[in-house]
Amino acid sequence: DLSLSTDAYATQDARVIDVIRDALHVFGEALSASGDAFEILGFSSVRRQHVRIQHLKGFNERWDAGAIARVNAIKPGYYTRMGAAIRQASRILIEQPASRRLLLLISDGKPNDLDHYDSRYGIEDTRMAIHEARRMGLQPFCVTIDREGGEYLPYLFGPAGFTVIRKPEDLPARLPLLYAQL
Repeated sequence: DLSLSTDAYATQDARVIDVIRDALHVFGEALSASGDAFEILGFSSVRRQHVRIQHLKGFNERWDAGAIARVNAIKPGYYTRMGAAIRQASRILIEQPASRRLLLLISDGKPNDLDHYDSRYGIEDTRMAIHEARRMGLQPFCVTIDREGGEYLPYLFGPAGFTVIRKPEDLPARLPLLYAQL
């Protein structure tokens, strides 16, 4: 999730986007060392006509200086059309030859956009995208720093399909551990 809300401060010293960047660095290093294939995408949106999917590291690319530079360059922008991002990531992930396919979403809040996506429509569209991903054999899981995530994420991802990290600065350390548990 690279929406505008990630420009807010997570701590006195770091914005949400900085915490996400740090987490992606640690996570990329851990996944690279494990030998597991992985892809990293960022997303934001301005209505349904403009869902921006930002390529950070592809499945067929190494975790190298190029991927690290793309992660370093992430910037907050626009809104959080989560359903569209999940569908795009699902199309990419389903093509991978793996026995388990984890679709890990890192977010700081609810689905929203300029149109009616910030209402019930955004929640329902995201929920449908998650159901579609599961029907494809994917395992969607959400990691959020939204303290109110426990109110809407069980409806979207199910009771065991998400975790809320209460202290955003813990995200870089917790992300590799969550991956290992999943």
